[in-house]
Amino acid sequence: MSEARATRGTAPQGAEDGGAGERAAGAADSARPRRRQARGEARIAQLLQAAADVFTANGYTASSTNAIARQAGVSPGTLYQFFPNKEAIAVELGDHLLNRWRDTYGAAFDQTRTDLPLDRMLDTVLDPLIAFNCENPAFAVLMHGSEIPGRITQEHDTVHAVMLTRVESVLADYLPDVPAAQIRRVAEMSFMLFTAGLDLIMANEGAEREAYIQEMKTMMFRYLDPLVGDDAPC
Repeated sequence: MSEARATRGTAPQGAEDGGAGERAAGAADSARPRRRQARGEARIAQLLQAAADVFTANGYTASSTNAIARQAGVSPGTLYQFFPNKEAIAVELGDHLLNRWRDTYGAAFDQTRTDLPLDRMLDTVLDPLIAFNCENPAFAVLMHGSEIPGRITQEHDTVHAVMLTRVESVLADYLPDVPAAQIRRVAEMSFMLFTAGLDLIMANEGAEREAYIQEMKTMMFRYLDPLVGDDAPC
């Protein structure tokens, strides 16, 4: 009887090993999806960077999924595991860049102090915006052009409208007695001057790029300074 009780109260060695094996297998299974997810995210990032390079070099219309796969060092079949076509890649890349652009101009305007002299305020706002565009040339490619997927251009228009509102808010602090309609016109003109100057900046490199950055700031200052005049905050 004691042997029987001992037998019933003690799990067989095989059962113990099996339980430990099942727990180990379960832990491995739970780790595998995370590893697969990490690998997938890394591959997507690799493909998006390759797409950015190809779009920048060739333009959106002339680019192809085969060229993007070659740039990424993968087969077209691998690319199609993550993106069904070029448009899907462009939309994903466009979303990523637009989110970063929101963060960039948001931080630039959040740090703006309207008690600064006009020239220093322009440095605070323009420097991060110019740096973003220089570091992400694919952004300009994907935000313009008739062949760009409509979702990207629609989201860009929304971001543009929000950014224009931020510009108006800053200008209103510098021009407290100017009517809102005129503030909006000045904001729109300032934005157009920035866009035009940015095209020249992006077309050059090195010292010449720096020279065009300074030209842009000079142009913006000379446009805004007569408007600000004695109304500038002290």
